[in-house]
Amino acid sequence: MKKEKKGKIGLLEKLGFMSFATSSTTLISFKNTYYKYFLTSILLINPIAASNIILLGTIWDIVNDPLIGVWANNIQFRSKEKIRPWLLYTAIPFAVGVVLLFTDFHVSERWDIILALVVFFFYEIANTFRGIPYNGMASLASQEYSDRKSINSFRSFGVSLGSGLGTVAIPLIVKAFGGLRDHKVINSSDSPAIFRTAVLLGVIIAFGFLLHYFTSKERVKQTSEKEEKINIVDTYKALFRCKSWVKNMFYVMFYGISGSLMQSSITYFCAYVLNDSSKAGPVMGIYLLFSMVFALLGPKIDSLIGRKKTMVLAALILILGRIPFIIDPKNYAFLILTSITTGASLSLSFIMFSTNRNMISDIVELQNGRRLDTIVSTGDSLANKIASGVVDKITLMALAAAGFNAALADQGLLQNISTQNTIIAFLGIVPVIIALCMMFLVMAIDIQKEYDEALKAVENKNC
Repeated sequence: MKKEKKGKIGLLEKLGFMSFATSSTTLISFKNTYYKYFLTSILLINPIAASNIILLGTIWDIVNDPLIGVWANNIQFRSKEKIRPWLLYTAIPFAVGVVLLFTDFHVSERWDIILALVVFFFYEIANTFRGIPYNGMASLASQEYSDRKSINSFRSFGVSLGSGLGTVAIPLIVKAFGGLRDHKVINSSDSPAIFRTAVLLGVIIAFGFLLHYFTSKERVKQTSEKEEKINIVDTYKALFRCKSWVKNMFYVMFYGISGSLMQSSITYFCAYVLNDSSKAGPVMGIYLLFSMVFALLGPKIDSLIGRKKTMVLAALILILGRIPFIIDPKNYAFLILTSITTGASLSLSFIMFSTNRNMISDIVELQNGRRLDTIVSTGDSLANKIASGVVDKITLMALAAAGFNAALADQGLLQNISTQNTIIAFLGIVPVIIALCMMFLVMAIDIQKEYDEALKAVENKNC
């Protein structure tokens, strides 16, 4: 392991990274938590049709993400930068996309489905461009491991804060805009309030993007003189040559599944098992608190026990925290414990796979003679979006198969036992299975070894 050098990135720049992560995650958390609600409980779209919207959007992501990533990698702005300007160009389209996701056009169910697909496709294109600076800037801000680790700690803190704002604060904002009156579970009457909430969050995202743009700087430049454009085939040959990139992609995907399950299942559990959406607030508030605490502790834990052991610890915390809930899911204290351990686990995981990604960009450059930061970024972004899409598709299909009835929310009634047990499984046993997959995958990841081998090959070639 290389000796860590003292970093040079200042506090203001790190706060810029944090603001971008906070605003981005607030909107994404809002979308992940409430979009299924919006489709099934506000637009009253059949859960199977809603799940197909999610599926088609995910397929669209699989198509457009690689194409956009390769195209963006061949773009160099007049400032000689490769990534930072996307912060400026993406802010408004991304915010508009989220607002449109939560717009009720007051049309028939058939047209609701068609418009939802069109809007979802637009949103995902904007989200792909957002993912380029979100996942790539830390690699270009500094090459020092201590800087990257510190940046990713601030980003993790921002992600935690954004997740909390996107779930804990939303019911309060919805109420302030006239929603959730005389009922505890969001239903079709809350459509105007949800729309106004989306508009407010759109303003927040613009601020977060611009603050990051004006406080950050690209310092890492490509060491070789290669400037010719690279096609999609050669790009992905280069990426798949890096074994760590492939493994880290799967790790990111498992992380994304865990996070999406937490956000959506907590809301569904409180609404349809406990019959009180407001109970999700304290649970997610505690989740937020421990996410932020471990975002700050993550770099210190990494320094004490190393990156691989920290990733194993993160998976182990998630598993152990779920066991009491699996035994007694109606015990609110065990639900709180689940939120504590999930917050700690996901914060540690985020810092580790983000720092992995930064080193992977360096490995790809050593192996191929040019940096492919935008492709590495969109690849990880795609892994996260596939994870979210998979969770949405499977949960909606499972709820439909269990007999989920959106009309019961308007009547203030609980879902049937089969539906409740399905929701409990997605909050209990399913995350444990995902955490076990993460743990086994960590055993196969050795990014430092691949970096050292790539560096040695370059040195031998230059001798």
